Amino acid sequence: MAKKQFKAESKRLMDLMINSIYTHKEIFLRELISNASDAVDKLCYRSLTDDKVGLSRSDFAIKIELDKDARTITVSDNGIGMTAQELESNLGVIAKSGSLGFKSELDPEKAEGIDIIGQFGVGFYSAFMVSEKVTVISRAYGSQEASKWESSGADGYTISKAEKEGVGTDIIMKIKEDAEGENYSEFLDSFRLRSIIKKYSDFIRYPIIMDGETINSMVPIWQRNRSELTDEDLNLFYREKYFDMDEPVRSILVSAEGLVSYKALLYIPKKAPYNYYTRDYTAGLQLYSNGVMIMENCSELLPECFRFVHGIVDSQDLSLNISREMLQHDRQLKVIATNIEKKIKSELKKLLTDEREKYEEFYKSFGLQLKYGTVGDFGAKKEMLAELLMFHHASAEGLITLDEYKAAMPEDQKYIYYAVGESVSRLAAMPQGEAVRERGYDILYLTDDVDEFVMSILGEYSGKEFKSINAEDTGLSSEEEKKETEQKQEENRGLLDFVKETLGGKISEARLTTKLKSHPVCLSSQGNITLEMEKYFSSIPGNDNKIKAERVLEINGDHASFAALKAAFESDRERAAKYADLLYFQALMLADQPIDDPLKYAQIISELMV
Repeated sequence: MAKKQFKAESKRLMDLMINSIYTHKEIFLRELISNASDAVDKLCYRSLTDDKVGLSRSDFAIKIELDKDARTITVSDNGIGMTAQELESNLGVIAKSGSLGFKSELDPEKAEGIDIIGQFGVGFYSAFMVSEKVTVISRAYGSQEASKWESSGADGYTISKAEKEGVGTDIIMKIKEDAEGENYSEFLDSFRLRSIIKKYSDFIRYPIIMDGETINSMVPIWQRNRSELTDEDLNLFYREKYFDMDEPVRSILVSAEGLVSYKALLYIPKKAPYNYYTRDYTAGLQLYSNGVMIMENCSELLPECFRFVHGIVDSQDLSLNISREMLQHDRQLKVIATNIEKKIKSELKKLLTDEREKYEEFYKSFGLQLKYGTVGDFGAKKEMLAELLMFHHASAEGLITLDEYKAAMPEDQKYIYYAVGESVSRLAAMPQGEAVRERGYDILYLTDDVDEFVMSILGEYSGKEFKSINAEDTGLSSEEEKKETEQKQEENRGLLDFVKETLGGKISEARLTTKLKSHPVCLSSQGNITLEMEKYFSSIPGNDNKIKAERVLEINGDHASFAALKAAFESDRERAAKYADLLYFQALMLADQPIDDPLKYAQIISELMV
């Protein structure tokens, strides 16, 4: 029997396929099962108009047989089969696809539910990644003869007569011997083959039988109508699929028709996995095409702000490349991703409105992610995310949304006030908050590192500007009060300059303030860098470029401490210098800043007590 040669371009393509196109060798089984499914689909379609087929949909199956001793894997189907001429045209020329031709001839009305997966004509050759020889024995529907195609790779192939009972195709792969760095024997392990089938082909619509057992689930849960499913059905699938002991806080089933048709099953988890906020965590949705898994984690389907969502997207409208591992065009993905983003946002909003307790439990785990999403990409998602954010606040225990804060604002309140610090208890003790609370205004307490950046990116919410209680002008003082303070400051210019000089560059300015009521002093900053930003950047490992805030010592001109400082300045400059240091140390502690010289602080206290 004369060996036939592949065309020159086919040889080059085969070499490219074996060495470059597929990322993982295990893909070969997915490809062959997909091709078998196509063959069954073709005969199933034929049976709709041809009574001679003699098979119903439940009679079709794909079988996998493993022979460890012979080092063979056989993939069999009882589909349409191929004649000798079809073996020649489909397997003799790489990228010649019988499936693509068949699809173009389908009658859309009669072919409802028939999906053809293998449209590129190259998936079959992935078998050569793991096989030293591939044998195809096929008998076409309507033919009494069978034919055998056999090849050991790019050196060519033979076609001869064969014996086969019944129509369909058997693909017999002789698995390569192990070589340095290559463990081909792994594919001779029954458990390994089962895991590959479950991973990639679990939702092929026909039974995949191995050792007498059906391996695949066949009907994806996301293809079923919501009315057919209970919450327990969805939760059970989630727990088994994502190995989570907790039930999700939300299950989202999507069936979309339009420019791009797809089905999706999305889950919002209750708790973050241990590695969620690390680089080791891989985000993304599983991407399927006609029930065949294409990508394990398709990050393009999820915006970064919702990277905690688990789920599956299945679409017939994807433009896959020849390896079925990547997409040729991203237009379809962008459409799906945009719709999914809107759907997730809508479901989170419903959860917040209808099941507040569940939402707050979710927020404990993923609120930080929503904040990161708000500041990411220069605030591109800020308008979408703002109403999902929650904060501790001064008026009551628990969390509050921005909508709830704004709804409770007195009519005369101009700003949304916030304070930034390490804990709610410390923020509640900040002297600057006293004047805000005295007016009946609430204060958002921000305790996450990213919070101040969130306020900066948002700028305002629903027409109300955000204002730090540490801002130079908090908007609480009348013009008359401001003028009185400015006049008093000018009258005490010498004293304030003395305080600045005494502190030796630790502050950029000492000034009188209208922020304080019963407290003598507070520490603030001027310019774009705040004290909390300074603390955040200083905490980043390996950051040698330390960013410093321009510190301002603000003094309550109506407090007895200022009167004592002023009296000492006029009569005892040495004592006045100690008072200046003491006020600065006090301001540091109130601002939750480290005292740079604890020994000096202790000495001053001791000296003033004598």
